[in-house]
Amino acid sequence: MIETFEIVAKAVADPSRVRILKLLEGGELCVCQITAVLGLTVGTISKHLAALRGAGLVQQRRDGKWVYYRIAERDINAYARSFLKVVATSLADDPTTTADRRLLGLVNQVPVQILCDGGRAALPPDAFSEPCRGDSN
Repeated sequence: MIETFEIVAKAVADPSRVRILKLLEGGELCVCQITAVLGLTVGTISKHLAALRGAGLVQQRRDGKWVYYRIAERDINAYARSFLKVVATSLADDPTTTADRRLLGLVNQVPVQILCDGGRAALPPDAFSEPCRGDSN
């Protein structure tokens, strides 16, 4: 059992993964939406999402060429639900997650196809007027 606990603990020990979980609290997101908010490469985001999925924290679904992620609805890992509760009740006033939520609001205004094709360049020019901390992870 300690091994399954360790998988979840390691998954949420990474700041970028916690930021992804906080973004997903608002609902399902496409990989390109997460990439646009965090400012990381698709490959890096995919590795983080694979770790979160492997820990039973998120689920995915494919819609054409897009892959969408959401908080896991099924208990694949016995410890996932407890960790998700901790994440959900934490960091509400954290500057990084606050900036992420603000940027996600702008990202959600751009159609997914345009966002996936253009990345952050598809966002309005003033989208980054307030710094998004943690973009270098």
